[in-house]
Amino acid sequence: MIQSSFTLPCGQTIKNRVCKAAMTERIAKGDNLAHQGHINLYNTWADGDVGILLTGNVQVDRRNIEGPANVVIDQSNYHLQMDTLKQWAAAGTKDNTQLWMQISHAGRQTPGEINSTPQAPSDIGLKIPGRNFGKPKPMTEEEILELIDRFVFTATVARDAGFTGVQFHSAHGYLLSEFLSPDINTRTDAWGGSLENRTRIHLEIIKKCREVVGSDFPISIKLNSADFQKGGFSAEESIQVAKMFEQAGVDLLEISGGTYEQPKLIGADNISINPDRSEVRKDSTIAREAYFLDYAANIRAAVEMPLMVTGGFRTREGMQKALESGICQVVGIGRPMCADPHCMKKLFSGEIDSLPSFEKTLSLGPWIFSPNSPFTLIQAINAFGAMAWFYQQIKEMSAGRMPDLDKKLLQAFLADTKADKLAVQDYLNHQS
Repeated sequence: MIQSSFTLPCGQTIKNRVCKAAMTERIAKGDNLAHQGHINLYNTWADGDVGILLTGNVQVDRRNIEGPANVVIDQSNYHLQMDTLKQWAAAGTKDNTQLWMQISHAGRQTPGEINSTPQAPSDIGLKIPGRNFGKPKPMTEEEILELIDRFVFTATVARDAGFTGVQFHSAHGYLLSEFLSPDINTRTDAWGGSLENRTRIHLEIIKKCREVVGSDFPISIKLNSADFQKGGFSAEESIQVAKMFEQAGVDLLEISGGTYEQPKLIGADNISINPDRSEVRKDSTIAREAYFLDYAANIRAAVEMPLMVTGGFRTREGMQKALESGICQVVGIGRPMCADPHCMKKLFSGEIDSLPSFEKTLSLGPWIFSPNSPFTLIQAINAFGAMAWFYQQIKEMSAGRMPDLDKKLLQAFLADTKADKLAVQDYLNHQS
């Protein structure tokens, strides 16, 4: 079943049930334009025979980005990179592969070095040990309406460049998911308060996007199953939002979860940056191969649209069972495709039965994922250090090389930290 095709509500057919999940590439230069590295990277991934390749979060506003090396597409720069975007799309769509652009705005998770007053629904800031984030500035209604147009414009550029679909990022604590979260969105106007109001920005983006991209162009949303924070966006609310998205004509809903403060998105169930606000997941849920399959099952009971579950899939058996259950129609694979970009092709052929996994061996010390450890900063460094190892593999592939599996976590962490500092300076130089 993993290799069987299926058709989206918009009529587009996907050649199999596997999606390379979105992972921020962080390889752009200070001008935030797509370049040859993106073409190299997706050319490599397209050789892996998966049905869908999702890009990392392409940003809609250069003042509010996830990192200084993000690609940004807006009215001021799209013409400077249109030829490159077309080459990127051509590389990622070979062999009947779908290439979808994930479109995002970082909101309060914009690094402080880039913007000390990032846009957000409200002024609730983000505090993470060792990380610098600014004091958010609540958006005016005019800014919200402009933001909606930015999302739609970027989606239009994606379609015109040859990308075969888009996904709007409303998970992991970025701006759209901030609007959904009542502990972050404390607005009292039409964009806050009730769940309907907190979902309004999404529905406006979907409606306007559909009007310009047409009825046959896939529109996807990445949604938190929950924030896993007390007072945050809940699993019960995610079910109601999923119903709204289905009615709005979403073609594929990806289920994920967590934020920078509660990094369940990387499987770090025992790490919490703010333990007093963290919600505890059941041991039975943590033990499952797919982190968010239980939450997806509850959403499946309420909607008929295709669902995608990302996070934790490592074995043929686990993927097969998830698909056969009918809970999801697509499985998302992320980190294994950084370690081996062709791992799914090997699994399809029977060469392997499970995907490469390095998470448990990547550690700076014995505190990693220790629930009782007082060393919160060390825990954070371990979690984000492991992410740095995978980022380094992305950089290898963007340079036209295959992943370097001998790279050590500390080596990767230091290299990534240095690269981030240089990227910030390059970004700032382009601002002046």
